[in-house]
Amino acid sequence: MTLLNHRAEGPAATPPLLLGPSLGTSYALWDKVAPELSITHRVVRWDLPGHGGSAADLIKAGATVGDLAGLVLALADSLGIERFAYAGVSLGGAVGLHLAVHHPQRLSSLAVICSSAHFNGAGPWEERAALVRREGLAGLAQSADSRWFTAGFTVPRLVEDHRRADPEAYAACCDALAAFDLRDRLGSIAVPTLLVAGRDDPATPPAHLREIADAVPGTALVEIPGASHLAPAQCPEAVLTALRAHLGEPAGRGMEVRREVLGDAHVDRAQARQTPFTARFQDFISRYAWGEIWTDPTLSRRERSMITLTALVAHGHYDELAMHVRAARRNGLTPEEIGAVLLQTAVYCGVPAANSAFATAQRVLAEEDGAGG
Repeated sequence: MTLLNHRAEGPAATPPLLLGPSLGTSYALWDKVAPELSITHRVVRWDLPGHGGSAADLIKAGATVGDLAGLVLALADSLGIERFAYAGVSLGGAVGLHLAVHHPQRLSSLAVICSSAHFNGAGPWEERAALVRREGLAGLAQSADSRWFTAGFTVPRLVEDHRRADPEAYAACCDALAAFDLRDRLGSIAVPTLLVAGRDDPATPPAHLREIADAVPGTALVEIPGASHLAPAQCPEAVLTALRAHLGEPAGRGMEVRREVLGDAHVDRAQARQTPFTARFQDFISRYAWGEIWTDPTLSRRERSMITLTALVAHGHYDELAMHVRAARRNGLTPEEIGAVLLQTAVYCGVPAANSAFATAQRVLAEEDGAGG
């Protein structure tokens, strides 16, 4: 069976969390959120049929949200995931509601973001499906910003994903939204549920989320000021805070900064090596070192790199030094500036330490020059 295109992040030994997209977007909707959540969860974000990298023929005309939920369960099964936390936006949130009603044994928790138990009746969606089948998506994509974001905000990658989606698959997703209405089943939802509303969302305004909150026992409802329909893209910090509280995680943007300074390749390797034994230490590094110290605006990243290089030479941590020479280059230091920092360490940390540091740095800089050439 062909599976939904997806991206998995975070250690396989950590609790799984599946993230669902909104109609017209790809899993890039979660770019500012998923890396942070992957510190403590195995995050799997997926593309709708005909969106991003998912095959268009995974869905047909007259599809239902139940059909999409079945594709999500097939993806989870293929990854060996029996029970998982789930968060979804708009159509992705509707998939989560369907799972909570019809497959509650598969969910450990649910977060419904800028979504609804119904989408204002079948008529508008039937009209949109007919328009897209007739004219394609180029015209509709032109209005994406006004439907998704508040004035003056955009995410070009998501707008382009909208433009490139398969028209027939998009229309079939509209069919699913047209037929979706779970209002009479909401009271049966028993999994821990978070609801997140964008206060300026014209598509699924806060009243839609309050309607769910009134029907589902024990839900938490968060309204985000200044957010429109794609809150994870427009207000990622607020969404992260809400999700972390819901999932039991601490707040912070450490993983984002860690990736910016050390590079994706290094952080991906560190994440892949993480085990249950080291998970708390990795979380500590991301939250404290990267989420609090490296984000303090008192010093620039260039200055922090120079201080870090000096401290590593002083303590003889040459493997770490190699990593931070690369980081120093990423933070804007020239080879000459790095050499000047190491020369300074010869005076205050000792010539033997500086000698080893120069050898390490020379090797790293030579490797970088070779890669650049």
